[in-house]
Amino acid sequence: MPSPDPLLWERDREQAVLSAVIGELRSARPAMVTVTGEPGLGQNDLLCWAAGHARNAGLHVLTARASPAEHELRYGVVAQLLAEEGPTTVSRLFLTQDRPGGLPGLNALLAAARDRPTLLVVHDVQWLDQASLRWLEALARRLPQVPLVLLTSSTGTAIDRPEWNVGTPLTGLASTIELALPPLTASGTAAAVLAVCGTPGDPAFTEAVAGATRGIPAVVHDVLDRFTRTGRRPDAEHVDHLRALTAEVVGDHAARALSELRDPAAVDVLRALAVCGDLLDFPLVCMLAGPHSVPEARLRAALGASGLTANRDGSPRVPDAVVRARILEEMPAGDRADLYARAARLAQRVAAADQGIAELLLAARPVGAPWAVDTLRRGFTAALRNGRRDRATAYLARALDEPLDAENRVRVELQLASVQMVIAPAAAERRLHGLIRSSGDCAGLRSHAVDLCLLGGDTRAARLAGTGDPGPDGGRGQRAVPGAVRAAGTGENAGPPDTRPGAELPCPTSRAPGDPAPGAAQGSGTSQAPGPRDGVPAEGAAATPGAPVADPAPAAEPGDASGTDPAVAERHELTALARVARFLRHEDSELDVLPVPDLPEHSCSPAVAGVRAWEQAVAGVHLDASRRLARAAFAPDPTGRPPLVVPRLFACRALFLSDDGDEAEGYLGALLTEAHRQRAAISVAHVLSVRADLHIRHGRPDAAARDLAAAEAELPPARLHPLFVPYWTSLNLVTELQNGRLDRAREAAARPVPPLAEECATTSYLLFARGLLARVEQDPHRAREYFRASGRWLLRYGCVNPAVLPWRSLAAEAAHALGDGEDSLRLAREEVHHARRWGAPGALGRAELSLAVVSGENRTEYLRAAVATLGESPARTAYTRAVLALASAEREDAAHQSAVARTSSNTALPAGDIDPGVLMDIPGQDRHAHHGAPPARGGPPPPGTPSRTEAAEPAPRHGLSAVESETAALAAQGLGNREIAAALSVTTRTVELRLSGVYRKLRIRGRDELRALTQGSEGS
Repeated sequence: MPSPDPLLWERDREQAVLSAVIGELRSARPAMVTVTGEPGLGQNDLLCWAAGHARNAGLHVLTARASPAEHELRYGVVAQLLAEEGPTTVSRLFLTQDRPGGLPGLNALLAAARDRPTLLVVHDVQWLDQASLRWLEALARRLPQVPLVLLTSSTGTAIDRPEWNVGTPLTGLASTIELALPPLTASGTAAAVLAVCGTPGDPAFTEAVAGATRGIPAVVHDVLDRFTRTGRRPDAEHVDHLRALTAEVVGDHAARALSELRDPAAVDVLRALAVCGDLLDFPLVCMLAGPHSVPEARLRAALGASGLTANRDGSPRVPDAVVRARILEEMPAGDRADLYARAARLAQRVAAADQGIAELLLAARPVGAPWAVDTLRRGFTAALRNGRRDRATAYLARALDEPLDAENRVRVELQLASVQMVIAPAAAERRLHGLIRSSGDCAGLRSHAVDLCLLGGDTRAARLAGTGDPGPDGGRGQRAVPGAVRAAGTGENAGPPDTRPGAELPCPTSRAPGDPAPGAAQGSGTSQAPGPRDGVPAEGAAATPGAPVADPAPAAEPGDASGTDPAVAERHELTALARVARFLRHEDSELDVLPVPDLPEHSCSPAVAGVRAWEQAVAGVHLDASRRLARAAFAPDPTGRPPLVVPRLFACRALFLSDDGDEAEGYLGALLTEAHRQRAAISVAHVLSVRADLHIRHGRPDAAARDLAAAEAELPPARLHPLFVPYWTSLNLVTELQNGRLDRAREAAARPVPPLAEECATTSYLLFARGLLARVEQDPHRAREYFRASGRWLLRYGCVNPAVLPWRSLAAEAAHALGDGEDSLRLAREEVHHARRWGAPGALGRAELSLAVVSGENRTEYLRAAVATLGESPARTAYTRAVLALASAEREDAAHQSAVARTSSNTALPAGDIDPGVLMDIPGQDRHAHHGAPPARGGPPPPGTPSRTEAAEPAPRHGLSAVESETAALAAQGLGNREIAAALSVTTRTVELRLSGVYRKLRIRGRDELRALTQGSEGS
């Protein structure tokens, strides 16, 4: 149990020493004892305890206390000691001249002590006046001659350190003891919590008490006393309240100590220390405080005696932020700001650390010097590097208070908004809207402000920019309908698409190296106008209801039509961003001030190229032109304008829709490096999310999970704009499915989304991902509803291309599982039709594979075509699935033709065949897909045109033996090699050899792709 006196907790050792000294004093043995420590450690309380203990032992006790108020009063402490001798002796003290040998009352005190052992107790000797100090030193020299003990206490470093504290031969044969009081230990703090609160504290609570109070008994007692009066229990739930109370108590103690500091020079130096003590050396701090006549050593002693500073590396420091605030709060605001400004100038002259100077500038008035802005921007970079985004934004906001030219001011505001998009998106939007509305010098950066707004989810900013001229119709044109989407219409009123080769690439910078010059013929599959065929409805026209029959050619730009003029180039960029905003958010309830114009027909702007590439990709037309435009989005701007982020992200998405995923991954890596270099967290997060989408499409769920985790570290989900919530949720959901974590996938699917998230284009991704989950859970009815709902959203936004999301093929397989053969065939043929029009092997191969699944007749031919097509694409999961399905179909065909195969079902399969019940029976797929209904009349013939199958090599037979199939099935279920070996009664080496053969025959790289194959997440 601790002592009843809170300030004597864990002072048993010191009390034992003092008891021994008092016991020896009764035997006429003199001693000199000094108790030291920080304020609040209980020095004076320990002296009071010793005085009471000596009185109880019958000793004569004289006490005195030095104070800052009496520091200049001669013999102030001696007068307190000799008060019992009578007023005559005390009055003589103040009348005695300061001459050698003038020590009034000392001889009388020594004579009395010889007759009666005496204990002299002097508190706070750091505040001794000079006369009392000399008097006590003279007493100390005479201690060996009398039975007297001098017991003193001090806090910090005394202004004039008494000689007896250093253990010199001054005291002769008298014992000299110095007791340094330590803070409370962890066990002592726990005992204090029990004593004050009446109940043991949680370990977390006790640890918080020790850390916040630094184990100082006075602070511990006051904090726990206030905490107990609130009625709370000492547990971990109330740690935050405890820290708030600790700040109040520490501030009160600091204010009390500050009120006792009377020296004006020491006060000025203390304020300068509170401002920049951690940045500048103590001589520089004294210089900052102003001219004074007090020696540096005396200032150090005065600050140490106040208890407000602590020595660190030989210099005084104010260690606590609460104490620094209390020291500065009494200064007038103008004086305080001026002190910070002078400190910043001094720190800049001595080349102090940039971030330290930036901290000083935060509280300083504007200094009006160029170095201030440069220092704040460097501090901004350092703060972001350390993960302190709130501090980084404070630095840039302070830089805006300095005088800046218009261009630099806009650049600083853009840089500030890029960070605020993550921590304070509403403030960032207001700042960017102000930039967009303004004119003059900042007009050249409006497109970058709109680009940043789109990354943050703000689609209104594009309308504020006032994109383009109304055109020859005076602004009465149609609403924003992508020209590429209108050209992709297949209804009877839809005109043919613009098949002019290179029409979108009139200038050299918009054409990738090696591409044909304008006027060259395009390849097959990109210049054929799609029309009604095999009963396929015209979904391109349905995507834009009410669209005109044809898109009128836009009027030529006045002046420089190619966009090399800076004003025209910016107008082109703003037009491209307005098209992106229109695509991301479909707001039928809002009337735009001006219709969103079409993209300029002739432009060298990389932003226009990237957005046009995406529009053609989602419309499913002009594969080669879309690919060239996507590459041109990464070409340097001919006007030297810095590139935008959003158009390049859409260009990357267009590239992996055209099966150029490796190229898109390289561009995304460059974008990520650029975003990291610019410290743009919002850009980093979006680039990582798009790359995660690419990893998912290529069957790399582990890499996708890493990118998603990194994206959420840059942009926490709580800060994510509702516009992007469905997309990010879908990526997490599909990643968990591919990694085999079904429970986490269900949690992601059940996670609520904001209402605004259900009104944007990304809703289709979440619906599609929920359909995949229902497919894995073998719920075809729910899966078909989700896939159809996803398709309706895609068509609403003009997304016809099955490479975006293959919702038709998966809805067809779900309908086939439900026995709706007619609907499944219709959807599968539509998918094949749109995929063939787009021309990418990955989309076409997946569509052909789904058509084979729902078809009854000619299934083997369909599968062979799918294998041949997917062999040219990076969709390895879909390719492996097609290979397995083809092997199963060929085995069934052979079984029908061979009586031996029908009678030998219990024997081992020959090499090159595959057991259909091992790998084909996987969750999320139709187990009876090969028993489907025959194709309907008028359906597309088996794929075998010369442009596809005749030019390609015949697909090899990638069959597995029975033992390989069995081993692969166990590995796909997540069993390790040892578990598989134990189940099959073989060695681990045999399992490794069998799996190596499986990977080689199926053309996959390991268990991840094998697991992804079994979960049927291809095309997602």
